Parts: sequence; structure tokens; C-alpha cells
Amino acid sequence: MAYNFKKEMEKPERLAGGHRLCAGCGASIAVRGVLRALESKDRAVVTNATSCLEVSTYLYPYTAYEDSYIHSAFENAGATCGGVETAYRVLKKRGKIEENFKFIAFGGDGGTYDIGLQSLSGAMERGHDMVYVCYDNEAYMNTGIQRSSSTPRFSDATTTPVGSRSYGKIQNKKNLTEIIAAHNIPYAAQTTFIGNFKDLHEKSHKAIYTEGPCFLNILSPCPRGWRYEMEDMAEICQTAVDTCVWPLYEVEEGVWRLTYEPKKKLPVEEFLKRQGRFKHMFEKGNEWMIEDTQCYVDQQWERLLAKCR
Repeated sequence: MAYNFKKEMEKPERLAGGHRLCAGCGASIAVRGVLRALESKDRAVVTNATSCLEVSTYLYPYTAYEDSYIHSAFENAGATCGGVETAYRVLKKRGKIEENFKFIAFGGDGGTYDIGLQSLSGAMERGHDMVYVCYDNEAYMNTGIQRSSSTPRFSDATTTPVGSRSYGKIQNKKNLTEIIAAHNIPYAAQTTFIGNFKDLHEKSHKAIYTEGPCFLNILSPCPRGWRYEMEDMAEICQTAVDTCVWPLYEVEEGVWRLTYEPKKKLPVEEFLKRQGRFKHMFEKGNEWMIEDTQCYVDQQWERLLAKCR
């Protein structure tokens, strides 16, 4: 069935309002978008690694989720979700459960790219019928905006501060989607919040209803860590895609496919200039940082095009 924005927005929310996430935060948009892709007849078990999302949507004994919810430790959301999925299959086989459940894990980049990578890799390799969703805000935002392996090069973070002898993080961002796709899972994809959420919805639905382990990586801006005005979030997401800093693609049964190609590829400055974490890159004498970033983005984009074509 073709995507219908109005119809999807009319669905009952599975993440209740009144949680404590910041205004202009991408995490809640990511969660609402993914859960909205569930068919109304199906129930879900949500596993959530320790993160901004967890501390803001869960305060024992209360939760903002309408579905079953498990708070896992920072490092083991993949294992927790996989274990529950296994127990469900056993109980279903014994006839003790009749309802259809889907299993979805959420984690930030700290709990996914770094601390939870081993657990995630194991869950993908074992073949659990689950979806792991990373809402990627590119730093450890919950604990004070420390750099993660998802943080882009030159970004100003509290553990990679800009100063007279430092120009921010010195390493490039880890390509986690490519790493997880290398596990030969049925489905892996990158998306974010652009247009009428069609790309986010279709990839979420495909991940949830593809049998086996699936992975979604969702660019989810953070107003505190990225230092932008909250009303600019949608435009930042769009420029991330149009500059090819965050390309939209999917890997389905080993086949790579672009799901969005800019009609006009924008220079990286369009993405960087709205964010305070990159402010120093526009100071006199730092032009080389923008040039290096453009070169890296171009190289990564050409590699992706080669895989998709």
C-alpha cells in the first residue's frame, strides 16, 4: 500500500506525550516514526539502552510507552532484546502466547557505536527476529556531550574541546551502518527526518516486517550538543542529506540501493554553518578544515555510489 502521511499521522501514538526529552530533540521523532510503522494489530516489546531517551521516557514505575518496555544496561540492549525474542518464540511454540509481538531495541550512538557494539553484533549474528534502531545524535549527550566514535571530525565536544592547541575531534565518524551490513543480515538502512517522513516510515516498516535481524540508523539531531535553534532541525536534516554528509540508502539481502540522491549536491558548509559545534571551522585560518571535510564526504559518497550502482 502506498504511503499516506495523513493516515499514518492519525494512528494512536505508541509513545505518550509528557516525556522529558528536550524541545527540538530528534530521539522522540525517531521513536514515534518507527513505532508508527507497526501494524495496529501487532504489539511490541521495546528494549531501551541507557541513554537520553531512556532517562526521559522512563521513571520507575512509569513509562511513556504504550507497549511493553524494558530498560537494559548501556551495553546490552541487543542481547536483552534477542533474549526476549527467543523466549517469545518458545512460548508461542508451546501455545502459551497467541498475540503477534515485534521486538525493537533503541539505543543512542554511545550505546550502539561504542559500548553496545559487541552485544549488537552478537544479536545480529545469531539471527534474532528483531530490529535494532540507533538514534544517532553523534555524541554522549546524556552525560555531558562527550565525543563518541559517531562524532564527526572537527566537532567541538567536552572531551574534544576546541582551543589554542585543539581543533576538535581528530578522527572521522565510524561507518556503523556499513559494519552492520557486513553481518549479512536481511536488512540495514540509514534514514532521517525529511519531507513527510516517507523514507523513515517505509524503512521502519520494512525492517519490522522483514524476518530476521534488521538495523536502522537514524540521524537524530540534538539541540544542546549540536547547538542549533530547535526550529532549524528539519532544515539541518535536509542539508545533511543534500550535502551527502548523511546519505540515505538501504542494504537488502546484500543489495545496496540509494533511496535519495540530491538533484544538486550542496557543499558541506550548508550543513556545518547552522551548528555551534562547528563554529570554529569558519574562523580565519581554518578553511582547511572545511576543505578536508568536503574531500572526505566526497570520497565516501563516491564509494557508496559504486556499491549501489
